[in-house]
Amino acid sequence: MEFKARKMRYAYSATLLALLTSLAACGGGSTTDTADTSGAGGTEVASGGGVSGDVLIDGSSTVFPIAEAMSEEFSIANAGVNVTVGVSGSGGGFKKFCAGETDISNASRPIKDKEVALCEEAGIDFIEVPIAFDGLTIVTNQGNDWAQCLTVEQLNTMWSPESEGSVSNWNQVDASFPDQALGLYGPGTDSGTFDYFTDEVNGEEGASRGDYTASEDDNVIVNGVTGDEGALGYFGYAYFEENSGSLKAIEIQNEDGECVAPSTETIANGSYNPMSRPLFFYVKKEAYDTKEQVQAFVDFMLDPGNGELIGDAGYVALPDDILGNSKARVDEAKLGTDPTNL
Repeated sequence: MEFKARKMRYAYSATLLALLTSLAACGGGSTTDTADTSGAGGTEVASGGGVSGDVLIDGSSTVFPIAEAMSEEFSIANAGVNVTVGVSGSGGGFKKFCAGETDISNASRPIKDKEVALCEEAGIDFIEVPIAFDGLTIVTNQGNDWAQCLTVEQLNTMWSPESEGSVSNWNQVDASFPDQALGLYGPGTDSGTFDYFTDEVNGEEGASRGDYTASEDDNVIVNGVTGDEGALGYFGYAYFEENSGSLKAIEIQNEDGECVAPSTETIANGSYNPMSRPLFFYVKKEAYDTKEQVQAFVDFMLDPGNGELIGDAGYVALPDDILGNSKARVDEAKLGTDPTNL
């Protein structure tokens, strides 16, 4: 096996920006009208109701709503297939995947070199498959009437390792903010969202203060922020959309100095930076080649007619040409990871 794993932050960011611009020009993730045989406007994905067996998935809580929506619709046309979707975080999912415990691993960031090595040692060949775009969303309690727009530097003041035990009040972040205790909530260290956020905010993946409420379950973060007037947390955009009635999304100052709120439009047009990112799933080549149900489910995920499910889950679907690149990677069994595959 030969894998192309490397530090990819800048390559992915540059590619993402270019593709998001392309996505905006296309008017968003378009869909293709096909016969409604899948329950979601997609094709039959070679099922005919005759496919059966298990599809085992684990990984990112951010990608979970996509996998869950896809599995529910897939099951309508394929009642004999049992799709199980776990939530161990991107890192936890890769541990299971590289141990041979799952067929598919969801991830909100590219696989790391050390995870590639684990798969290689276990003889696991995999294909990296981009599936959607997300906007990592910074949220506060709805009672917060002082923080409308935050800079990356202010987020760094809150979340840097040096802030542990010393930055505990909003007025330490900005003198104009009130004397209000700062409560921080975020994903645990196995989360790809944690990796992305710490890389963008603190300049190093995994570098973060440790004295915050951490959970791989985004609903725990939602509940923490809604119950704490001085709270701030972060997770994928879908979880904000689902809880927008009880949370406040903070605008982020982008590279042009503009304050931009997360939305499907700002994620799609690239203005919500640097918090926009691609989402992935990784499929075990052996499972795709030997398990008809895994092949059918992966093909269903990559059917342009099912892109609406990604939008319904709160994310931005890939445009058809980029989605076609993802399907080509699977069809051609392009192993490993590569930032140019977007």
